Amino acid sequence: MDDAGWTDRFIRHLEIERRLSPLTCKNYRRDLEALAAWLERAGVEDWRRVDGEHIRAFSAACFRKGLSARSIQRRLSAARTFFRYLIREKAVRKNPITSVSAPKSKKRLPGNLDADRMARLLDIPGDGPLVDRDRAMLELLYSSGLRLAELVDLNVGDVDMQDATVRVTGKGNKDRIIPVGRHALRALRQWGLTRGDLAAHGESALFVSNRGGRISPRSVQARVKHWAKQQGIDANVYPHLFRHSFATHVLESSHDLRGVQELLGHANISTTQVYTHLDFQHLAQIYDQTHPRARRKKDG
Repeated sequence: MDDAGWTDRFIRHLEIERRLSPLTCKNYRRDLEALAAWLERAGVEDWRRVDGEHIRAFSAACFRKGLSARSIQRRLSAARTFFRYLIREKAVRKNPITSVSAPKSKKRLPGNLDADRMARLLDIPGDGPLVDRDRAMLELLYSSGLRLAELVDLNVGDVDMQDATVRVTGKGNKDRIIPVGRHALRALRQWGLTRGDLAAHGESALFVSNRGGRISPRSVQARVKHWAKQQGIDANVYPHLFRHSFATHVLESSHDLRGVQELLGHANISTTQVYTHLDFQHLAQIYDQTHPRARRKKDG
């Protein structure tokens, strides 16, 4: 391919005008050289002949070679910046990258604690108002899959001990009623007996700090970290981990994606599909156990 020195000039532009680091400039050069080499094999003679179809084919070729979505995104970003420079220098008329969508990276999913480690974490020893409060908070986070903001926003009247439910105001100020498990109910009852030792007079918040007012999200995070360390949990534990563990465990037991969507308060089921992560082995096991065509007769 007849580059006509444009790559070198572009790199000098990055070094001198934009003052990018040597490593960044090296990465730009490497990505542009990969594109130039592919274009040459495709019979494209110079940068003016490059169009969106070439870039899409290049992106697909990178994918077939096993490059990650993030690496392909970086290559396309380098090419986009390069063509902007060529337009500025009047070497080309249009940027062929503008019509090309970069592949999306896989969303990073939060981890989850397996049922055994979660049980160990929730087996909080001791008594007294602070311990009672923490035990009730952690049990409720896991029992009902609450967001951290939903937990700290709860008022005393939001919990119905008779019906074993909690009324939550989620994203978009949408209310939902969520069941509360028996362990969380027991912890909430105990907290109800000692809450008055901490709560200021007339305070409506369900969970309060040792100063008597509504507990803050940061304080909940700190208490979660404290108990994870105390209980010997060898993982990074944070409030949202309870929500994800709740979703994973309920889905593994029920296989009811729509039900989990309702419990989590997701407006779109695609959010639930991303949020929960049954591994392939577990799905295959469900299939083998339940699908008529998958059942095999036992030997003998």
